[in-house]
Amino acid sequence: MAIPISYNLRNLRLRLATTAMTALGIALTVAVAVFILSLLTGLQRAFVQSGDPLNVLVIRKGSQTELQSGVDRDSFQTIKNLPGIAKNKEGEPLVSGEFVVVMTIPRRNGTGEANVTVRGMLPIGRELRPNVRLVEGRWFNPGQREIVVSQSINKRFSNAGLGQELFFGKGKWKVVGMFDAGETSASSEIWGDANLMSGDFDRAAAFSSVLVHATDPIAAVALRNRMNDDQRLKLDGFSEPAYYAEQTKSGDVIKIVGFMVTIVMAIGSCFAAMNTMYAAVAYRGREIATLRILGFSRPSIITSFVIESVLLSLIGAALGLLLTLPLNGMTTGVGNVAFSETVFSVRLTASVAISAIVFAVIMGLVGGLAPAWHAARREILAALRD
Repeated sequence: MAIPISYNLRNLRLRLATTAMTALGIALTVAVAVFILSLLTGLQRAFVQSGDPLNVLVIRKGSQTELQSGVDRDSFQTIKNLPGIAKNKEGEPLVSGEFVVVMTIPRRNGTGEANVTVRGMLPIGRELRPNVRLVEGRWFNPGQREIVVSQSINKRFSNAGLGQELFFGKGKWKVVGMFDAGETSASSEIWGDANLMSGDFDRAAAFSSVLVHATDPIAAVALRNRMNDDQRLKLDGFSEPAYYAEQTKSGDVIKIVGFMVTIVMAIGSCFAAMNTMYAAVAYRGREIATLRILGFSRPSIITSFVIESVLLSLIGAALGLLLTLPLNGMTTGVGNVAFSETVFSVRLTASVAISAIVFAVIMGLVGGLAPAWHAARREILAALRD
């Protein structure tokens, strides 16, 4: 015969102070785990949502990032004439030579400086990014020392407002527009004219990368294979989403440190839950013996105490999720493998919440099993004499 759950709920209410303290400890552990998972989810979202599956990013063979790459102008012209490349309404191939550098800009809040990606592109480059929209001002004019910045760059960094100027290369660049790139890596970038930028940095003979838009998925695969196999070009082609997904390696440090902290706190929370349940066993010795006399079996008592421990953990999980809820959507930044800062938002998703609940249940099971076994193994007469 099973012991009703209402019995466990009543016991948790009777020991309200102990229940609250243990639940709070579990809540703090869950909150740390949720925050780490939400950070990683936001970071992965910023990179994985970046790019179009039909876009092929071409960089020099052996390079890991655009910043390390170089594609000469002759190779660029060869790429433009390859089959399988889509064209715009004017009949131009959707191929953009791009120049990428990193510059240091002071933060608005005065906490120091950070590296920001500056991307020079050909005018057709905007057509390869249809999801990016202008929200204020205008796009830069080719051949002019003009730039457009993302909304997050505008909010986080000094001298990045409309009409203001940033100094890099060989002079000042005027901010003439602001764009919204959603939760993608482009939200961490500044855009300008590729030819003018490459000349400013004395690298006019080559682009950093070439972005190509294929006509269909089969053509995209063929273009990637052509880049990788052609020994004359000495280039590598990547699916744009796959390339950006690779950049999530910048979150490995957050993941390792966060998980180490979470594991240490989880061990402490398990001991706290175990201590609470052992105290309950000691306090309720006669009650447990009475349950045995009434006909409840040892497995029923073990199950009841484990359920009570899991309920305690679930209360902690709910509190932990409530503690981290105000942080959902908070914007932060992290350095990526290209040595610049990537801006992303903390995202508390359903999968993160489910992971937190499962994590809490595991803590409850680990913390409650030993006391439950101890409670069920006590001799009835010894428990009644206590």
